[in-house]
Amino acid sequence: MEPYLQQFRIRVHEGLFLKDPDSTPLGRTIVQESIELIEELGFEGFTFKKLGTRIGSPESTIYRYFENKHKLLVYLISWYWAWQEYRMMFATANIEDASLKLHKALLSLTEAVQQDSDIQYINEEKLYQIVVAESSKAYFTKDVDADNKEGYFMGLKRLVRRVADMVRDVNPDYPYPSALITAVVEGAHQQRFFAQHLPSLSEAGKKAETLTDFFVQLVFRTITPQGEDFSRE
Repeated sequence: MEPYLQQFRIRVHEGLFLKDPDSTPLGRTIVQESIELIEELGFEGFTFKKLGTRIGSPESTIYRYFENKHKLLVYLISWYWAWQEYRMMFATANIEDASLKLHKALLSLTEAVQQDSDIQYINEEKLYQIVVAESSKAYFTKDVDADNKEGYFMGLKRLVRRVADMVRDVNPDYPYPSALITAVVEGAHQQRFFAQHLPSLSEAGKKAETLTDFFVQLVFRTITPQGEDFSRE
């Protein structure tokens, strides 16, 4: 394993919290239970008052960690992207072949998320459901430009940049690597959502690997003249 991966710690932009929730047991409980509650109620139905009741703590306690529920949502989504970057780097470590490395990265980005036993207080499967259903609410706001200037979305941008660089390694002449990978990342979420709720809009629900195969083929048939086939056997 590369030294970077051995020392890796999930980091989130400090501007998203007033007090680092990862620094105290209460903060970790706030994050843990907010994931449970948002996944259960949806972001619109989620409030700090309800979260306080769930964790048996005054609502004011939560405000010591997060300014508002929007910042909390962006924190959770930013944590998810940092975690995805970690998974992708681990999956592609020490792979020299450019096409194989990109293939492994795409698998990491588009496969269904499973629980990570290394991080006990985060339910990654439920967090993934939140990202699928709620992540657009972190970006599509009137404050998005100011939030972007503060660096709140660096996790997603860094992840896209890493995979876009892999696209360039396979085909340096392909002109739209960032747009392509952004379409894969967002499209994978949309297709998961459609498969669950609007199944006529997606084949992703028929077999677990269908969605991943679709995006792998989409990328390679777009960027390589020969359309390298990395479909599952």
